[in-house]
Amino acid sequence: MKVPDDKSRRGFLRASSMLGMAVAFSPVTIAEAFADPKSKNASTEGNMSESSGAKRASEQTGDKNAIRPFHVNFPEADLADLRRRIKSTRWPERETVTDASQGLQLATIRALTHYWGTEYDWRKCEAKLEALPNFITEIDGLDIHFIHVRSPHANALPLIMTHGWPGSFLEFIKVIGPLSDPEPHGARAEDAFDLVVPSMPGFGFSARPQAAGWNPERIAGAWIELMRRLGYRRYVSQGGDWGALVTDVMGRQAPKGLLGIHVTTLLGAIERPATPNMQTAVPPEVAKALKNGEPAPAGLSAEEMIAYEGAKNFATIGSGFRAIQGTRPQTIGYSLADTPAGLAAWFYEKFAAWTDTDGEPERELTKDEMLDDITLYWLTNTAASSARIYWEDNAHKTKGGEVLIPAAVSRFPREIIPVPRRWAERAYPNLVYYNELKKGGHFAAWEQPELFAGEMRAAFRSLR
Repeated sequence: MKVPDDKSRRGFLRASSMLGMAVAFSPVTIAEAFADPKSKNASTEGNMSESSGAKRASEQTGDKNAIRPFHVNFPEADLADLRRRIKSTRWPERETVTDASQGLQLATIRALTHYWGTEYDWRKCEAKLEALPNFITEIDGLDIHFIHVRSPHANALPLIMTHGWPGSFLEFIKVIGPLSDPEPHGARAEDAFDLVVPSMPGFGFSARPQAAGWNPERIAGAWIELMRRLGYRRYVSQGGDWGALVTDVMGRQAPKGLLGIHVTTLLGAIERPATPNMQTAVPPEVAKALKNGEPAPAGLSAEEMIAYEGAKNFATIGSGFRAIQGTRPQTIGYSLADTPAGLAAWFYEKFAAWTDTDGEPERELTKDEMLDDITLYWLTNTAASSARIYWEDNAHKTKGGEVLIPAAVSRFPREIIPVPRRWAERAYPNLVYYNELKKGGHFAAWEQPELFAGEMRAAFRSLR
């Protein structure tokens, strides 16, 4: 199946829906996902036989709300073209300094792309994805991709988890097993989750929007519809980076059935438009000092000082990408869509800066894991469409309002702006859980899957 453009994607989906749409609603567990299909029963009360599933699919092919199976298998020609482009990269001269103050160093990116073009195997990533239950459904006129894993345990709590940029749904692959089937990972069955892991519009296997307007508020509405469509009447939501903003908006909207939210950054709370009598997440004196480039206000706690310095550092030397993608995503998109080396450099720099690794992301993420993510963007040609979310957020701001439903926050020490408890309490009046971790950065689930899974269990335990 070729996935590089929306037209061929839609054609494939129409064909694949005939294979068994009803499987989306069957209790697919992580164990079943990796099991030999020949070992499964042909028909049980909870699972249709192949023939009946195909029949149901054919009856619903024209249903725009249909949940359709999704499979990943890029043509070998796409991978050969990627390797050819890597090999023919025209490199600039090396940086004129001995550190990374001018950006990603030439030796680093040359070594990574050499491995990418000669040793890396995308098919291993495909095999992992094909072992998981992937689906597509059209919401608000756009095809949305998601992984849906039901726990083998009764009364599992449904959880939707949202990624950010330059990550993807791949960030959560390592926590699917521990969260959906906790016992083999040393946790309790009563802490199990049913998992929904979508790709945001313009990211990964979700369709690329053809018109403006897909800001975090619209995405939040799509996620609410997705959970309704999957039959969940009680669920929780989690997010980091852009996922935190989408999750925060869901909390503001407080749809019936959303029990609570969890975030690892206050991005959503910080970006809320102010409303009368609403307390801001960042204290006014801190926001004023950051805006004017002044020293930190007196009286800040140690964790607030860390957050202040993190925000200051991001504003002065770490946010150039955000300014570009927030104003000219189309322009930078031409380069990112055309040169693998440029795309890899643009992303790897963030992996180095935002992980808890002192600039060496390989300490927590393997080269293959990072290249899986980068290759996903390359093969789906979503570098430009994913960058556009920054522009969308600038052009179409979300509505204001407080999050009054239960909220939970985990503070990972190397998050871009590690969340102080006082700021979390200001952002979420109904803060039911707050915890400080000893390690981990911006890509919490990806870097520290065991710790992240533990946080999900603890954060939502009181809401079951």
